[in-house]
Amino acid sequence: MRAALPGVARRTSVGHVTSDDAAHPGILENAPVTRATPTHTTPTRVVLDAGGRAPVDPAARTALLEALDLGWADPRRLHAEGRRARALLDGAREAIAAQAGARTADVRLSAHHTTALHAAVRAVARGRRRVGRDVVVSAVERAAVLHAADYAVAQPWTADRGRRVTVPVDAVGRVDGEAMAAALAAPGVALAALQHANGEVGTVQPVARVHEAARAAGVPLLVDAGASAGHVPIDAAWDLLALDPPDWGAPAGVGVLVVRPQVRWMPDWPEDEDDWFPGGVSVPAALAAAVALERAAARRAETDARRRGLVDRVRTTVAATVPDVEVVGDPSGRLPHVVTFSCLYVDGEALVTELDRLGFAIGSGSACTSSALEPSHVLAAMGALTHGNVRLALPADVAEADVERFLAALPQAVARVRDLLGVHGL
Repeated sequence: MRAALPGVARRTSVGHVTSDDAAHPGILENAPVTRATPTHTTPTRVVLDAGGRAPVDPAARTALLEALDLGWADPRRLHAEGRRARALLDGAREAIAAQAGARTADVRLSAHHTTALHAAVRAVARGRRRVGRDVVVSAVERAAVLHAADYAVAQPWTADRGRRVTVPVDAVGRVDGEAMAAALAAPGVALAALQHANGEVGTVQPVARVHEAARAAGVPLLVDAGASAGHVPIDAAWDLLALDPPDWGAPAGVGVLVVRPQVRWMPDWPEDEDDWFPGGVSVPAALAAAVALERAAARRAETDARRRGLVDRVRTTVAATVPDVEVVGDPSGRLPHVVTFSCLYVDGEALVTELDRLGFAIGSGSACTSSALEPSHVLAAMGALTHGNVRLALPADVAEADVERFLAALPQAVARVRDLLGVHGL
């Protein structure tokens, strides 16, 4: 099968190019999309942990490899190689802007999603320091946003220290739109941040209602769509929008921040030609991110229906076959590919290890600190069980048979871990 990606392909051939460039009218028009077998896995393993770092889309991999040859130069240089790299970078930004419903000029590329979130909170909080010092967030924002908010309100930009105002969530992890609107209406708010959907439990947030309240209060809203983009449509209810390309099948090494022109901001880092993200970004990674996003958008209807059905299957089967388990998150108003459940009398690290031994890659703990397997602040905010947690984020090409294999293996894995911990008879 051959890839047909005219959007990015056309843009990569524009700009100031030499006759040598004409040999590459669209570097992706004939890109093969057959998935290469990852070297770190075997056919017997099942990857169900694609949140924040999904398997690289094959067309994006082709784009990355070709751009390493064509876009290696500094896009700020004026020679032919630099102009060619600039054309590739501009094409990537244009493609991402089209998917985000934004102007190309408003798309900024960073080295990582966390970098984009940190910069957004810090720069807007400083730029609006004369208006206020407080930053309003939901209790289930990712750690990068919460930490950046704590950092921003502690800076000595005014005599008075600001506050991080945290709005609680309900039992499914959804923030109360009216409560957040009330927090935004208070005096002294510099910025609000709300995720589009929670990447740990899948619950979609009332972004449109909160953005309406933010506009009425004159407060810019940062929407973290890192878990949503590429999986569900993102509407225009935002002032700053952060996206996470590796979550939709791009290689690591790039993040996206889209900033509306009316947002006031001021960097708290040294001046640089690349004002938001000094040092620039990898052109090959940016191009691959754009290709992966176009591919995800083109396949969204099919992958949405299939993965939503599989998540429904996981939710019902786990509740029926595993004793003392709590399946969390909104069962309907959620992302199509994310599901989390917690098992009583089970250690999360031990369960991850046992399932890994059986050939399943799954997540546990907080999605943003899972390497440390710390208790999830998201589940704690929901009042849910925080230990013995299993977090699944299904890849776009997940097979139904693999999900069934996991569901068949899970009850015995949980029983074995409980047995090792001395818990019997459940």
